[in-house]
Amino acid sequence: MPILRLKETRSMSTEDRRKRLDELRTELSRLRTMIRAGGAVENPARIRELRRAIARLLTVEREAKKAETKEGKKP
Repeated sequence: MPILRLKETRSMSTEDRRKRLDELRTELSRLRTMIRAGGAVENPARIRELRRAIARLLTVEREAKKAETKEGKKP
């Protein structure tokens, strides 16, 4: 089950998306550190979910930026 649905992501403001992105990156970093230290992760699939959620957020951000620049160029 995804952490963040695409519909929810698109309805967020840019600032909320950035905050969420920072939170997800921090959690992913923490999990990766645990693995490197030799510890076992409770849910290894969580890493995959985090990576995908981060990618979704970045994709929506990119689409929003692209839409802004397209609107600015039109007469």
